[in-house]
Amino acid sequence: MEKIKRVDRKLVHAGSILDVYSDTMELPDGSREVWDFVAHRKGAAAVLPVQSDGRVILVRQYRPALERMTWEVPAGSRDSVEESTLVCAKRELEEETGYTAGKMEFLLSLKTTVAFCNEFIDVYLAEDLTPGSQHLDAAENIECRAWEMDELLEEIFAGRIQDSKTVSAVLAYRVKSSSAPVFA
Repeated sequence: MEKIKRVDRKLVHAGSILDVYSDTMELPDGSREVWDFVAHRKGAAAVLPVQSDGRVILVRQYRPALERMTWEVPAGSRDSVEESTLVCAKRELEEETGYTAGKMEFLLSLKTTVAFCNEFIDVYLAEDLTPGSQHLDAAENIECRAWEMDELLEEIFAGRIQDSKTVSAVLAYRVKSSSAPVFA
């Protein structure tokens, strides 16, 4: 395979979590194209909270990119590149749902949008949950709901839950926790 190489990178916008670049790329035939690149500065963590009865807690929040509310696993950016994703996942679980977990286990790592972004999210499974109070940021308005696995699979395959970290987390947990096939 012939190599594609970046010959120039220009910062277009420096944001609080993301930087947007315009990359000039040299293709194998010698031609050049301009590609967009979004750099996620810190990485993120997500958590799949599973209650003792097997129901999964999701959070509902407004997403401006979609201009609508979405059901998702609790997640957020790390406070710094030094912060472990496990610490971030525990914090997001408590902030967004009010729950703390007696047991946290690494589930999977994702690259969310490989065509133009380097964002990674480590996803953890949270069990042995203890309820508490949400600790929301001023701009957050988050509702929580516990879902049966069959309900979640129906929502995913009907296209009503589309968030990649949530779909990946639910399907990974389904495979991990059951000998039943993902596609029933």
